[in-house]
Amino acid sequence: MLELVPAVPESKPEVDVSRIQAVFEAQRAHRWTMSRTTAAERITRLKRLREAIIARRGELAEAIHRDFRKPALEVELTEIHPTLEELNHTVKHLASWMKPTRVGTPLLLTGSSSHVRYEARGVVLILAPWNYPFQLMMAPLIAAIAAGNTVVCKPSEKTPHTSRFLARLVRDIFPENEVALFEGGAETAEALLELPFDHLFFTGNPRIGRKVMEAAAKHLASVTLELGGKSPAIVDETADLQATAERLAWGKFLNGGQTCVAPDYVFVHESRKQALVDALKAVITRFYGATETERQASADFSRLVDTVAWRRVKDLVDRSVASGAKAEVGGVADGPSRYIAPTVLTDVTPDMAIMSGEIFGPVLPVMTYRSRDEVYAHIQRGDKPLALYVFSEDKRAVEDVFRHTTSGGAVINNVLVHVANPHLPFGGVGMSGLGNYHGLYGFRTFSHERAVSVQWMKSMVAVFFPPYRGKLQEMASRLTRLLE
Repeated sequence: MLELVPAVPESKPEVDVSRIQAVFEAQRAHRWTMSRTTAAERITRLKRLREAIIARRGELAEAIHRDFRKPALEVELTEIHPTLEELNHTVKHLASWMKPTRVGTPLLLTGSSSHVRYEARGVVLILAPWNYPFQLMMAPLIAAIAAGNTVVCKPSEKTPHTSRFLARLVRDIFPENEVALFEGGAETAEALLELPFDHLFFTGNPRIGRKVMEAAAKHLASVTLELGGKSPAIVDETADLQATAERLAWGKFLNGGQTCVAPDYVFVHESRKQALVDALKAVITRFYGATETERQASADFSRLVDTVAWRRVKDLVDRSVASGAKAEVGGVADGPSRYIAPTVLTDVTPDMAIMSGEIFGPVLPVMTYRSRDEVYAHIQRGDKPLALYVFSEDKRAVEDVFRHTTSGGAVINNVLVHVANPHLPFGGVGMSGLGNYHGLYGFRTFSHERAVSVQWMKSMVAVFFPPYRGKLQEMASRLTRLLE
């Protein structure tokens, strides 16, 4: 008998606006104390967080499994390990990040020095998504604490068990005037967005991202938007198809396809189409089972987060198949368990439903091309993707792809792995996001870069003081031209 995803009774408690306001005011009063904390004090807070995560990793895995049956190993790989890696990296480098950065000074300002100071933005809001409900709240929270901010967090109501875990975790580690967490749905988010935060960090879809930007505009607050989009994978004539199929299947079906940087669709050279499809079928069999019954019973495959998501993805598949797409494998859906089979569609055309927006489910459309110009034209017509993947052994071809496309990030001969490197910035471009984070880039996102010029001795600037006439004016004019 198939295991069903436990249903969670819907509850919509009234939003306690007065409590939200009180916590915000407490954080605003405390923000100057936090901004003056030393690297050692911030590292102590981060280490306390790390110890709590390690101690409660089993409880976390259970919470996420109850929300959408995510396998324990995937929780370790995509939720816990990246968070601990981010923590370790930040703890190791924070002291050096916090030091003022010396910069050059032009000759005209001889006698002065210049540097950039990194200062906390103040009170920041983090609105986290449901698809990676732990890691995508923790990563920006780590950066915000490292930069010396006070922080308000709101996890997604779509993963209630994980939300409750996060609420307990935050409450047990931090006082509310440093870090606070509010559970709830859209009403809670709307109440939070009314407040004059200094910075807003949102991960989700472009529709809500626009609302966050509108709210930020009322208070001229800075924003970071981590969105999504249709991330393409290009497979050319030289690609190693066995490795390509394994990596595409892993990246696509991980987390039930509910990954913002998942390969959303594949463009494969027409000469390699059938070989790639055959390889994908073999990999799906090895990963999840040889029959549909085995795949549906697999403990290694997540479910869709709710019935709305399940119906949406099922509808995309059904409409595309009705329009002529072929389900080479998968295509099966089960409502009570919110199951969509790992699916590969061929004979897909750009006008089909499955190509109309980000799929966010375990469905991989495959299209073919003869010339890379066809691929470029298609990608350039759409919104800028969050990620782009190229499978090729031809370095010149890879460079050609980069010259004709743009994306938030890119990987050659693999998928997803750029997200796991704290030395790289992670973020989108255009409709796939605004700003970036991870490691040093996260610290800077939550910091104000304050420009400082220090005058140590008599300055040549005095040459340019008024009145602007006579020999002094002539000397100033010659000096500026000499230094051009």
